[in-house]
Amino acid sequence: MAGDRIQLCNAERIPVASKLRDDANAALDGVLFDGMTIMAGGFGLCGIPENLIAAIRDAGTRHLTVISNNCGVDGFGLGVLLAGGQIDKMISSYVGENKLFEQLYLSGKLELEFNPQGTLAERIRAGGAGIPAFFTRTGVGTLAAEGKEVREFDGETYVMERALTADLAIVKAWKGDAEGNLTYRMTARNFNPMMATAGKVTVAEVEQRVPVGALDKDAIHTPGIFVDRIFQGAHFEKRIEQLTTRKREPAQGALA
Repeated sequence: MAGDRIQLCNAERIPVASKLRDDANAALDGVLFDGMTIMAGGFGLCGIPENLIAAIRDAGTRHLTVISNNCGVDGFGLGVLLAGGQIDKMISSYVGENKLFEQLYLSGKLELEFNPQGTLAERIRAGGAGIPAFFTRTGVGTLAAEGKEVREFDGETYVMERALTADLAIVKAWKGDAEGNLTYRMTARNFNPMMATAGKVTVAEVEQRVPVGALDKDAIHTPGIFVDRIFQGAHFEKRIEQLTTRKREPAQGALA
């Protein structure tokens, strides 16, 4: 919460409540409410806040609007919230791996706000930066531009996109410290850093909690000022969304 953040007074750091929590349930205590908007980090099944998603499922919070690149898969990731009827609306850019999503959308039981992927990322980044809207050429002349303001700049047509913010941002990082400084690993860096800036409350789960000062200062992707609560996840499945393997070549000299 805002009160958990470091405050400055007379150039001195004033101690405030610890950001550390024991687990996902404790990290979400007092934060969840029906009808809220949640940003969930990750890309496919990579870098998703598995423990926080499970805690939201167990809490039974309903009528959610969820902002995420996708909605997991059937039975895993955000797919478990979908299966429990907890999500009313998705704001996403890719939803092709979830059969239940397809069924709910086509039957009118799930609202979808579809975005080009770069536009979704920029809407979130803009929200975190305090920029209410921006213009982009992406989507001009398509369904993505329907009902939106269109303007010409330097002879080119652009469509206006509104920024996105959320009541809660849930993110997952590789390493983090007690002050909430976070480092993401490889593909898990997609969407997590920008979402961490765009939530009224940001909760981070990490694979490894390290002492303050242990992170390479040049490799901190999310400064702790953006993180309100942090905990070390108990378990991560890290499922692979689409397992693709190359046919093994026969060993040299072996019979085909």
